[in-house]
Amino acid sequence: MKKRVFSGTRATGRLHLGNYLGAVKGYLELQNNPEYEAIYMVMDLHAITTPYDKAKLTENTRNVIMDYLACGLDPEKSIITAQSLIPEHTYLANILSSEITVARMQHLPTFKEKVKQYPDHVTVALLNYPVLMAADILLYKAGLVPVGIDQEPHLEVAREIARKMNEKYGMDFPEPKRFATSGEYVSSLTGEGKMSKSVEGSYISLTDSLDEIKKKLSGAPTDSGQGEKVPEKGGVANLLQLVELFEGEGKRKEYETKYLGEGIRYGELKTELAEAIYKELEPIQKQRKLYEDDPSLVDRIIKEGAQKARKIALETINEVKSKMGLINYE
Repeated sequence: MKKRVFSGTRATGRLHLGNYLGAVKGYLELQNNPEYEAIYMVMDLHAITTPYDKAKLTENTRNVIMDYLACGLDPEKSIITAQSLIPEHTYLANILSSEITVARMQHLPTFKEKVKQYPDHVTVALLNYPVLMAADILLYKAGLVPVGIDQEPHLEVAREIARKMNEKYGMDFPEPKRFATSGEYVSSLTGEGKMSKSVEGSYISLTDSLDEIKKKLSGAPTDSGQGEKVPEKGGVANLLQLVELFEGEGKRKEYETKYLGEGIRYGELKTELAEAIYKELEPIQKQRKLYEDDPSLVDRIIKEGAQKARKIALETINEVKSKMGLINYE
């Protein structure tokens, strides 16, 4: 039997380079490996755990789906759909919440960060975010999850819950492992933290034009371009990371040698980097235009993906209900 893969992206806007390098490239690698059955979703239920614009949620969900397709996700090879179309996600999340304590959830560093970010929106849904994520994965008995390293605390919760369900009820949930990519953590253009759609000026969108990319890179902080040691963090280090990801390790070493010698001209570096990024994004943007011009095709892919996903999900729910002693006529 094929091993199953599951992952998804929150429906908070179009994908950026961090999503592409840290997640979607992993999606593609696993989709094209015949050993795996891949399920990729847009996590619109996760999006509502923090403040959001209800008028844009459906649009944001469709935009991420189109970004997926434009990047090369293939509905003939992967299941591609939206999380909220499969009600079994929330059903299983409610069941799994009986196997984890409130204290465990409150001690998660990701929860603490969100509490600081949204002090007036600390909801039960926010607290249960990792439980819903565990349900997303375990519902399909997925053993591999291509996500960034920042999601590792949530995956540990999923593994804890899987162990408890297996020991107490005789389930056969795999303990999901993270599938890492070379760009699993893409730093912000601001020089602090990672690229994030919630931090203006920190990211480059997959739909940005060459001029937009140049403008965003031009604002990235730098230094004099010369020193005794190449910076390991901050704006310069982040630029060098992007150079390596889009122009290769050799180009990065070339700049590092210049930094220790005659110095780097950041104007040239940023221009060359912008062109290298756009060279990779341009075919994605052209492919995306085809889906933008055919919304009915996008709808069909989402609906058919949901039908395929629900078939798997219902099998798991029926098994869970039977083994936990819940009434079940299936």
